[in-house]
Amino acid sequence: MEKFKIMGIFQKTLLFLLFLPLTLLAQQSITLDECFDLVSKNYPLARQSVLLENQVQLDMEALKKGKLPQLDVNAQATYQSDVTSLPLQLPNVTVEPPNKDQYRATLDVNQLIDNGGLIDATSKVKEATSKVNQQQVDVNLYGLKSQVNSMYLSVLLLQENQALLNAKEEQLKARVEEVKAGVQYGALLISSEQALVAELLKIKQQAAELNYNKSALIQRLSLLIGKELSQTTNLVRPDIFIADTRSNRPELLLFDLQKEQIDFSSKLISKSNLPKINAFVQGGYGNPGLNMLDNSFNTFYMTGLKLNWNVFDWNKTKTEKKSLEINKDIVNTQRETFELNNNMELVNLQSEIDKIEALIATDNEIIVLREDILKTAESQLKNGVITSSAYITEFTNLYEAKNQLNLHETQLLLNKIQHQITNGTYTKN
Repeated sequence: MEKFKIMGIFQKTLLFLLFLPLTLLAQQSITLDECFDLVSKNYPLARQSVLLENQVQLDMEALKKGKLPQLDVNAQATYQSDVTSLPLQLPNVTVEPPNKDQYRATLDVNQLIDNGGLIDATSKVKEATSKVNQQQVDVNLYGLKSQVNSMYLSVLLLQENQALLNAKEEQLKARVEEVKAGVQYGALLISSEQALVAELLKIKQQAAELNYNKSALIQRLSLLIGKELSQTTNLVRPDIFIADTRSNRPELLLFDLQKEQIDFSSKLISKSNLPKINAFVQGGYGNPGLNMLDNSFNTFYMTGLKLNWNVFDWNKTKTEKKSLEINKDIVNTQRETFELNNNMELVNLQSEIDKIEALIATDNEIIVLREDILKTAESQLKNGVITSSAYITEFTNLYEAKNQLNLHETQLLLNKIQHQITNGTYTKN
């Protein structure tokens, strides 16, 4: 007997473990902040951050190699129509002119000593450009928050409408049972029951339509954030916190980085005209060698310093710097335009928030009145004073009022979060 009890406990435990993953899946939930994090990590554009980081590292390595010795191998074979010859003859001395066919192979080594900081200035420009590109990625990813916010709260609205529709169905089923009893005892007509059953079928139809709409939105949200969400996933209603008053819009940092990039580019232009000093060594083998009067193959070498200095560039540097200053003015106008448009959007959102808050206050008053009217209608239906159609009208009016309140509350939440996103002051829940 004890053995059978143990086996029974074992079977129950096994069944529990088998169905546990399904239970956890059914209870899956997600928050708006998690969706924001997921879209910033999984959206294809996010991969550009790593690519840009790798790119700037390679650029820096390439620039540093400009400070290492540069090796060049050169070879040439030439034939010339004439060669150098002496216009006079010396007694007992025979001077042979160089051959018209000449050959030379050399190994040249150049070592940069000083180029006025041109390589370091170029590195600064590369780093600044990379920062601008990285920040542009952040700006584009931040723009997805508005899309996620709208989609998330649309699904949340349908989710809450489902709960409201289920409550409506349960309440109507209770009325159907009451009316059935009245029909059985002859107190109510069969048409009263049929009208309520027809309303139940209408609710099921609404539930099916709602499920299809929710499923489509869930699929779109899943694709956007890069995580599979099921129809049973519970979307947690976000709370609104008092946001930081300082704006953290990534566009503002982008404008600052763009101006910084322009400053580094201006410094690079200034460095381009500074003196450049290189040491060089050349070793070779040729016919003739350095002695042009020796018509035989010889080795040779040469070493020294080389200075290059562009002392006059026809004001090219000055013109390029003026062009960069215009670029900085363009960035300033872009920033002013962004701030103006952003402030206009904030004014519009605040106006929507104020309007919806006023509507919600009225919604609550309407619901209180509709609930009282429905209680009276329920009593009248039981006593046969009104028809089922009249009851259904009041029943529908109450749930339409609740749906309207639910819609306005979700719209208010959406606009408040969007206001913080637009203002750059959104705080994680």
